[in-house]
Amino acid sequence: MKIKLADRVGQVEEYYFSTKLRQIAQMRAAGLDIINLGIGSPDLKPSQEVIDRLSQEVQQEDQHGYQSYIGIPELREALANWYRRKFGVALKPENEILPLIGSKEGIMHLSMTYLQEGDQVLVPNPGYPTYRSAAQLAGAEVVNYDLNEEHGWFPAIKELEEMDLSRVKMMWVNYPHMPTGTIATPELFEDLVKFARRNEILLCHDNPYAFILNKNPLSILSAEGAIDVAVELNSLSKTFNMAGWRVGFLVGNSDRIREVLRFKSNMDSGMFKPLQLAAVEALNQPDIWYDRVNDTYQSRRILAEEILTALQCSFDRSQVGMFVWAHIPDNYPDGISMADQILEEANVFITPGNIFGDKGNQYIRISLCSKEDLLKTALERIKDWQKKNR
Repeated sequence: MKIKLADRVGQVEEYYFSTKLRQIAQMRAAGLDIINLGIGSPDLKPSQEVIDRLSQEVQQEDQHGYQSYIGIPELREALANWYRRKFGVALKPENEILPLIGSKEGIMHLSMTYLQEGDQVLVPNPGYPTYRSAAQLAGAEVVNYDLNEEHGWFPAIKELEEMDLSRVKMMWVNYPHMPTGTIATPELFEDLVKFARRNEILLCHDNPYAFILNKNPLSILSAEGAIDVAVELNSLSKTFNMAGWRVGFLVGNSDRIREVLRFKSNMDSGMFKPLQLAAVEALNQPDIWYDRVNDTYQSRRILAEEILTALQCSFDRSQVGMFVWAHIPDNYPDGISMADQILEEANVFITPGNIFGDKGNQYIRISLCSKEDLLKTALERIKDWQKKNR
């Protein structure tokens, strides 16, 4: 049969965590007790008010039909109020907010809306792998811009300005940065907006980690003039422990929202209304909700840092988010070799930095999405494994 992959799919590999979870499942099926400290999927539940609202709404007879592609007014209004309270950004709920079925969907929507063969897109290295794969699926050429520890994991805008940017249509930025946990400054966002304006580039900011162990959440839209050249993706996944609920959103200029909607409206038929109403409850949570979530992550972070210290890794204690990013010791060639050895010999899975780009080759990352008892067990295993290898 003459059935083969489309060229666009041939350019991308299966997502790393998809293959790794399969390996872990096989190891567990063989009787091994594997501790997974890799993926950032919150293990905590949403607030009880959110769960109760969902439970109430699904019982209603009129809540199960197709929904508007632009989301219900209550959700868009709640999102606008949330951005005003938390970021000091004023958005028009009627045309500057687009709810999404998860913000990862938005990465693909933006790529398919604006990119085509011949276009280039600036992608951070290290950075979230989906930026690269979405650009490739859209037919565009990926141009890495390197981030490094010596430069504080910030883009070197002067160096970017010296490049040939004539074919660059889009640039991905992500602060708090995944995987390094670096936070942005208002000055960085202002410089990025000016750079995008000078070079007529759409600046796409991915902002799902804004409230995790971060006392100063920022939106790129708070920078002067950003609404003209930038859009921002956000999500309820991390902030409100709703990763599996798939509730995200895109905010930006009404023209950008309308253009993305042209693509999105051909891909889905709106979000389940009870989910949208439950999302409203999440967005209206008081400040104590954020404090409680962060208290949990802070306790876990202490243990994660103990694990990394035991592994003789170095790390920046000022990083934020639900991961800890660390430089590996010199006796390993790269993060993959270290992570694979720990998985095979200590039965603990830690994410290698290589999957985020070659600038992450000398790093590993631990997720904080495991309970303290599990992190303590992982620490004990690591210490026992090291004793055996001395």
